[in-house]
Amino acid sequence: MIRGRCKTPDSEQDWLSPVIQVIISISPSSRPTHGTMSTLDLLRHGEPDGGVCYRGDGVDDPLSERGWAQMWAAVGEFSDWTHVVSSPLLRCCHFAEAVAERYHLPLVVDGRFREMSFGTWEGRRHEEVRDADPDAYYAFFRDAVNHRPPGMEPLDTFYARVRSGILDVFDEHPEGHILLVCHLGVMRAATALALEMPLSAIYRMHAPYAGRIRLRRTARGIELWFGH
Repeated sequence: MIRGRCKTPDSEQDWLSPVIQVIISISPSSRPTHGTMSTLDLLRHGEPDGGVCYRGDGVDDPLSERGWAQMWAAVGEFSDWTHVVSSPLLRCCHFAEAVAERYHLPLVVDGRFREMSFGTWEGRRHEEVRDADPDAYYAFFRDAVNHRPPGMEPLDTFYARVRSGILDVFDEHPEGHILLVCHLGVMRAATALALEMPLSAIYRMHAPYAGRIRLRRTARGIELWFGH
């Protein structure tokens, strides 16, 4: 873990509105005390250089000019964050550093939030993979646990590291409001954590570049907020 200093909505309601709230229970040992609340905003990176492809942790392209514009448009003038956390991959950490510098916030770069490796699909365009082996392509989206491409990081391993990272962020900032600049895969894992959903289904979820969700932990449990 590396520590450093790596226009948006005007209010919290603007940042995520409208919302759908889902609550799950958490273990007593990790449950915050009555009245405390920690908020984690997960923001997907913008468009990288090189266009759309299976870009995991093996293809480290920086943001394109359009990607930078998407990210600044997503955060606007929102400035309620107390900390910034980021994946170490360039398409995330460069923007995280810029946000942290703009708002004079501490930044932590945490490898647990990097995207998974896509194995033999890494760096290839979606249509290329689909056209080369349609059966394997569609089987993956139906059940990503049992039909992953050769060399892809196992989903249970990926989920375990993302879950560990999220729970540590909550524990370290029991009353904080944290911005996590990350990847679609991390957002999928976060959603699976909140909904207690099977990992085989997580690749049926999608979000645009610079899309975001919110996790909030209170004494009631972890709440998952969806917005646009």
